[in-house]
Amino acid sequence: MSVRITAAKLMVLSGLMAALGVSASPALAAGDAQAGQAQAMVCASCHGQDGATAIDPSYPQLAGQNERYLARQLKMFQSGERDVALMTAQLIGKSEQDLDDLAAYYASLPSKVAEATGSDADIELAMRIYKGGIAKKGVAACSSCHGPDGAGNAQAGFPRIGGQSAQYTAAQLTAYREGERRSDEAYGAMMRGVSKGLSDREIVVLSDYISGLN
Repeated sequence: MSVRITAAKLMVLSGLMAALGVSASPALAAGDAQAGQAQAMVCASCHGQDGATAIDPSYPQLAGQNERYLARQLKMFQSGERDVALMTAQLIGKSEQDLDDLAAYYASLPSKVAEATGSDADIELAMRIYKGGIAKKGVAACSSCHGPDGAGNAQAGFPRIGGQSAQYTAAQLTAYREGERRSDEAYGAMMRGVSKGLSDREIVVLSDYISGLN
């Protein structure tokens, strides 16, 4: 079965989920940010004390990430459903509440924004894709789920992507495109469907553009 989803279907699905507050993800995390701060001490060694200055650009910025999305990803890492051995090892022994607390803590931190470095032509191309998609290839506009400023949709569980490391975003889009990342299963494989139509160049310029959104 193909995982592609048309731009029109994606927009309808995301719109309904946002309007009705419906999500295929677990119930909204009820984390305690203060408790999460203590849990985050070990996380700082990779993601930075501020959650936004990772030791490597291939690691995601966590500060300001939407709480529901982050809590779900942490639980998927812990269970192995999202297969990243380093993260699974770090989360061994943590309770569900611990993970909710971590998500709440990082959601409470201010995000950091970079500046797009591409040429004017690259930024123009990326902006067209982000705001309007690529209809002939079935690529929906990123803004339909992640918003015009990349803030995502906290209630629906869609992540904040604005200000994210360009290298990390490019790696995730590529992993979705190649079917190596499947954490969008609960959302009808939306990200795999969208990224399937993106070329390597489109992924690179789009990731750079997203890093500068605020």
